[in-house]
Amino acid sequence: MQLNKIKPAEGSTHIKRRVGRGIGCGLGKTCGRGHKGQKSRSGGFHKVGFEGGQMPLQRRLPKRGFISLTRYDSAQVRLSDLEKMVVDVIDLLALKQAGVVPTAALIAKVVMSGEIKRSVKLQGLLLTKGARAAVQAAGGSITD
Repeated sequence: MQLNKIKPAEGSTHIKRRVGRGIGCGLGKTCGRGHKGQKSRSGGFHKVGFEGGQMPLQRRLPKRGFISLTRYDSAQVRLSDLEKMVVDVIDLLALKQAGVVPTAALIAKVVMSGEIKRSVKLQGLLLTKGARAAVQAAGGSITD
């Protein structure tokens, strides 16, 4: 392949539209711009998003950035956090009382970080594959 022989794919390019060259071309006189109005005139320009004086969409919508409103609904729990807890039956309420997860959390997920050596019973918690295997290897049980 040579750079000077590269051509666009067949049918991907179009002949440039020549406007204002008489009625035979189909785009004579008004050149496809219609009659009168701002858009028919040279220099007839308005900024992007302009809606004729109506409050533009980008100003009507609320600005709240990229902060998720549900960021406190879920929490992550490490295996090492479970190891430190004194209770044997661990659920979301026990995690909240121990201060491991925020009180606003609706769900908690146990991730495989650290290690667990004692047998615990987990109720109503989500677990990753590795965390599930580690809890079961330590002799613990999991109920959904």
